[in-house]
Amino acid sequence: MREPAERNMTPRLKEKYQNEVRPALQKEFSYSSPMAIPKIGLIKLNIGMGEAVQNARLMDGAVKELAQISGQKPVITKAKKSIAAFKLREGVPIGVTVTLRGDRMYEFLDRLIGIVLPRVRDFRGIPTKSFDGRGNYTLGLREHLVFPELEYSKVENVKGMNVTLVTTARADQEGLSLLRLMGMPFRTS
Repeated sequence: MREPAERNMTPRLKEKYQNEVRPALQKEFSYSSPMAIPKIGLIKLNIGMGEAVQNARLMDGAVKELAQISGQKPVITKAKKSIAAFKLREGVPIGVTVTLRGDRMYEFLDRLIGIVLPRVRDFRGIPTKSFDGRGNYTLGLREHLVFPELEYSKVENVKGMNVTLVTTARADQEGLSLLRLMGMPFRTS
């Protein structure tokens, strides 16, 4: 039996990386080996739920919504140590996270660049200052409702979300060039 055509399709951004971005990075930084050319290794999505300490039921909604956004089951993160000032005990659930790799990662990045970021209110581009010194980029979203997979009527409360793009770049300039060539809408000023 033949497989459906969808399974054999390569994500659009993956093809763009292989056909356009790799040669452009090779030319810009003149790498000695093709294996040294930076690429996106994984994308990590994280929703912190500090208010879930008082109301554990809020965690169920976050798990369901992050699963809809990412297309895979999220992992519940727990507090590593107790902090009395925050009324937090060790082992209490405080967030949900998902790690995307491969084709799912490229499809999510394509949706993020093409659909989600333009839906952010008063969007003028993302800042270039959110690199960590090793070419990885973290983007914070104030509302997770900008994702089209979620229905407004079924979301109980609005949550913030972090999206971390982990690259194999060795420096921020390499990571910036990689993400800019992939289509990330950075601010011009």
